[in-house]
Formats: sequence, C-alpha cells, structure tokens
Amino acid sequence: MDEVKQRIEELRSILRESNRRYYVDNAPSMSDMEYDFLMHELEALEEAHPEYASPDSPSRRVGSDIDVPFGANAEARTGGEFVKREHRYPMLSLANTYNIGEIEDFVSRADKALDIPFSYCCELKFDGTAICLTYSGGRLVRALTRGDGVRGDDVTENVLRIGNIPHRLQGDFPEDLEIRGEILMPYASFDALNREREENGETLFANPRNAASGSLKLSDPQEVGRRGLWCTLYHIPAQSVAFDTHSEALDKAASWGLPVSEHRRLCKNTGEIKEFIDHWDKARRDLPYATDGIVIKINELSAQRSLGYTAKSPRWAVAYKFKAEEVCTELLSIDYQVGRTGAVTPVANLSPVQLGGTTVKRATLVNSDQMAALDIRVGDFVFVEKGGEIIPKITGVKLSLRPEWALPAAFPSLCPDCGTPLVKQEGEAKWFCPNQDGCPPQIKGRIVHFMGRRAMNILAGEATADQFYEAGLVRTPADLYDINKYQLLCLEGWQERAADRFLSSLSATKDVPFERVLFALGIRFVGESTARDIARHFGSMDAIASASREDLLDVPEVGEVIAGSVYDYMHDENSLKEISRLRDKGLRFSAEAPAAAASERLKGKTVVISGNFSISRDAMRELIVANGGKCSLALSGSTSFLLAGTKPGPEKLRKCGQLGIPVLSEQEFRNLVGASPAEDEEPQLNLF
Repeated sequence: MDEVKQRIEELRSILRESNRRYYVDNAPSMSDMEYDFLMHELEALEEAHPEYASPDSPSRRVGSDIDVPFGANAEARTGGEFVKREHRYPMLSLANTYNIGEIEDFVSRADKALDIPFSYCCELKFDGTAICLTYSGGRLVRALTRGDGVRGDDVTENVLRIGNIPHRLQGDFPEDLEIRGEILMPYASFDALNREREENGETLFANPRNAASGSLKLSDPQEVGRRGLWCTLYHIPAQSVAFDTHSEALDKAASWGLPVSEHRRLCKNTGEIKEFIDHWDKARRDLPYATDGIVIKINELSAQRSLGYTAKSPRWAVAYKFKAEEVCTELLSIDYQVGRTGAVTPVANLSPVQLGGTTVKRATLVNSDQMAALDIRVGDFVFVEKGGEIIPKITGVKLSLRPEWALPAAFPSLCPDCGTPLVKQEGEAKWFCPNQDGCPPQIKGRIVHFMGRRAMNILAGEATADQFYEAGLVRTPADLYDINKYQLLCLEGWQERAADRFLSSLSATKDVPFERVLFALGIRFVGESTARDIARHFGSMDAIASASREDLLDVPEVGEVIAGSVYDYMHDENSLKEISRLRDKGLRFSAEAPAAAASERLKGKTVVISGNFSISRDAMRELIVANGGKCSLALSGSTSFLLAGTKPGPEKLRKCGQLGIPVLSEQEFRNLVGASPAEDEEPQLNLF
C-alpha cells in the first residue's frame, strides 16, 4: 500500500478514536498538544495529496458529543436519550496553535484580507463543555450542546439548574437571542464531587472538564443542580445581532444579566496580544476554574462576516493554547498494567503533587522505549506534565537530584499478571502479553468492554467483572449468559432487585443490533464506527468470517492493519467458538434488511458519493449496498461512477474528468435503481 495513504488512514483512525474518547467517554487518551500535532500532520498530508481527501476525515469534521450522555468518567443515565435539535447557525470549533509565530501569521492574513480598520478582542479559553442558549421574549427556552456542529443534544432542563444562568433576562434585551459559551466545573466543586464519589466507592472523574461534561448529561436535573456547575458566555453569532463589535455585544449581554467573562482585553496589534497571553499564562493558576489558552477574535462584526468560515472553524478567530503545566516530584515506584488487548503500560507512582488543579499521584511512562529514552530510575525526581488536563505523563528527569543508589528501571520480560513471556511485534511500540485467554486483566478487560453501554449495555461495570472472575463464573462474554439468579444472590453485596436488573439487561442484549454486537467482541483496532461500517458492508457475521483480506479492504476506512486484525480474529479457533456460543444465546449476528427493496442493479459496481442528498449519507450508502453495489471513499480506475448530490467536492469532480469516471445526480441514480426520493426526510446539511 502507498505509504502516504497508509499514514493518512492511520492518522484518521487515531484521531477518530481520540475524538470518541474525548467527546463520548469523557476520558481523553492523549494531550491536546499531541492531538493537534497529529491533526496538523493529517491536514498537511491531505493538502499535498488531494486524491486521498475524504469528506468524513477528522480534519473536516467537528468532534461530536451527540448521543453520548456519559462515558468512562461519568455515571450511567436512564430514561432515554436526549432529543437532538439543529443549531440555527453551525456551531464550529476553533483553529488553534501553540506557536506565537502562527498568531503573527493570523494577524498578517487579517491585515491583508480586510480593507477596514479593525481590532482584536482577546479572551480566556475555558476548559469545559460548549453550550448554546436561546432566549425568546427574555425567557430561556432552549440549551443545546455543540453535538456535531449541526445538531446538538437538548439539555434545557439540566441547564435551568445551573446557578448563574438566568431563566429570564433583564433590561432592553432582544426578542430572540442566541448566545454561546462554556459549562465549567470550578476546582472546588470538582474536588467536593470526587471526595463524595471516593467515599461511595465510585469511579473518580479524571478532571474538571470531564466532570462538567458528564454532569451536564445526567438524567436527574436536580442532581445536575447539586454539582456546582458554572457557565461563562463569550459569543453571540454575528448573523443574529445588530451591534458593530463583538465586545459591544458582550457588554450588552452582561447588562441583560448573562454571565460574561470580565477577563478580556481589546488589542490593536501583535505586541498587545502577546502581553495578554504572557499575563494569563502565569495568572491562570490563580483562577478558580480551568483555562487552557487565549482566544483571539477580530472584534468588528462586519470584518467577521467578511472573513467567513472554513469547513470546521471561523477565519476570524484563533486559539493560542498554553504549554502544559509542569512540576517536579519524586518517583516512588513503577507498576506495569496489562490492558484488554494485552498491551503492557508502565505507570509511575509519585509523591503527591498539585498540578492543573488536581492532586497527581500517578503518571504514565508510555512504553519501554520512552522509559529507556528518559533513563528513568526509582528514586529520581521527575518532571510531570498534564497537557490537556488528562492523565499526566513524565517528560524528564532532574539529574542533579538523582540518588547514588538509583538503578535503571528494567521493563519486565514476563507478564506481571500471568507470567507469560511478553512479545513485541515489528513496528509496535508496546510490549504485549500473548496469553489472551489466560491473562486475568485481559479477560476482565474484554468482559468490561462487552458489557459497556455503547456495546451490549449490560448493567454492570469493572467491580462486577472482577467479582464474577474471582468467583469463577465468567471467563468469556458468553459465560455471562450462564449466570443464574441464585448464583448472583450468593455473591457479596447482591440483593434481589440488583440481580433482577442485571438479568433483565442481559436479556435485552438479544435486541442489540449486529453492528454493536460486532463492536462488543473487542476485535483489536475495530472501534465503534469501524464495526458499524463492516457490519453494514457485509450484513452478517458469516459473511465477515468468509471474507478475504482483500474483501475487508473494500470497506470504506478499513486499511491493512484493521483488515488483518479482523481476518485473524475470524480465523482463530477460540474466537469462532465464542461467536458460536453467543449465537446460541440469541444474540444478533446479522443486520436487519434495509428498508429499500434489494436488487442486483449495481452488482459489480463501485460507487463514490460526494455532496448533500435528500437522505443521510449512511442511508444513501445502504441504498447502494441494498442494490448490490459497493461503496468507496476514494476515486480510482475501478470506480464505476461518482454519485454527486448538491455541492459535491470540486476535487472529486476534477478527478472524475481526468479519469473519465461518469458523474450521476441523485435523481439519475434513483432512476437507475428504481428508488423514489424519501419524502419525509429533509436535506442533510453538510458542513464538512
């Protein structure tokens, strides 16, 4: 495979998974800086190689919190999903940088593009979860999360319980007002919440941002009110107000009783912007809430309208991200943790130290290569960084404080849990325990993954998985279905009501769609979206099991690594036994038939789609597959035709001309397959 294409696929996969961990699980897997550097690499590769461009690339999409009310660091919610509603104006993300030189470039571009006098409004960048408030007649009528930028979750009932958000405006407010900002959890509220959770034996939140996001999506509005959330507002869409400047709009919002940050300054040039950045890089440590940078906005709204937007961010604003905070503390010991996939991760136990508003006791050492590069030793005083308010990591050693007795830390050659010799695949950075069927943390990790909300949604967690394992009840997910009520009641802490709820949730898994069952199996590299794509492409587990590696590569966004992992799983004897047992328990191993009547009118044809349609893109892909065709994201000599909706990608159209690939409109396509337009669906807005 082309090395550039392979790297693009790898980056997209990493960034999608990072987005899921950040927005869905509220459990970030990398620092903001690491994420941004990978995103910039992807953007550069896509710009240099437009033939590999994709409208579904993370570089062209806003990270989404839709349908994800809780995750690894939040509580389960009952009572159904939040209602999804469209934003009146797209709610996009900001371009960001860690380099003051790029701020200078932003200023230079604005100077060249604008022929009117303008200034800059510099504000704090708050580390919370985005919110959009709508007032009608002065009354708060709607509150939406950012969602995917087009639609968000309606959390109005919860937002009404946040103390500093007014239910009614005062003064000369407009009849209709939309204003946006951030929901925060101050450090004091965060510490109190985690103390309470620790006393109750519950999982602690990783940081204030995750706590705010998880709390906003609770089912009980009264509990939301108890969490001590706070709101600060910073943007009124320029399309919706008649003010001349952004700062004037915020001043008026404050006069209406809205919580607007007072920490902002009008700047005329780069020098003044730098002064503001330098001041808050130090002063932010005294704030009662988390902030991770400075936002620089063109202040004049006419200039904002003139500059406009890219697919995912405004051209009139940029965020400067602060470098991660760093402290020095003693390394007391090193643990080696085995994950669900068998990867062994070294974790440092530290002398407790304050960092980023929380007490840090542990930090990741990433892998054996990183340990060797740092020459890490127990007893060292190490520099700890907490970029992006996630799990801290060690970035260096203060050699001047190294004790004479300190010896280099030796990465284990045997699994710390089961004693199996560790292996390291070519091209891999991590060591793995290959004893996947006998290593306790791997077994329990797969059980936890299978029971997870976005997998089978069984009412149980890590503590239950540990209990089942120690009692000898469960070794594979299929074993869960052999547990009876009597066995549960014999376990410590189980009462009849809890047992009934668990068994009821277990029974409900028989209605879980095939794509989620496939995800629940925990095949390496197969995340939620990839499982959905594979399930919809093949339609059944039998079809996947009989697919060749080449067949698997026909699935959009599936590259060599994922195809190899799926193929190996489907040819593993133990995996096939597990699938057979789960099938016997009544789980779904085939997709429901699509609503469209199946035909073979597209048999042997490969179709690429681009633009907006009268139905969603997923529905259009299903229609193609239902009529015997295959979907692909990239144009090539094997492409049968491009299905172009409104506003198709110009690069795709240009390449079609070069390769002589036919271009069909939606109506021409429907005539070809004999399908009528969906009358009850509105056109999909494509911002990406």
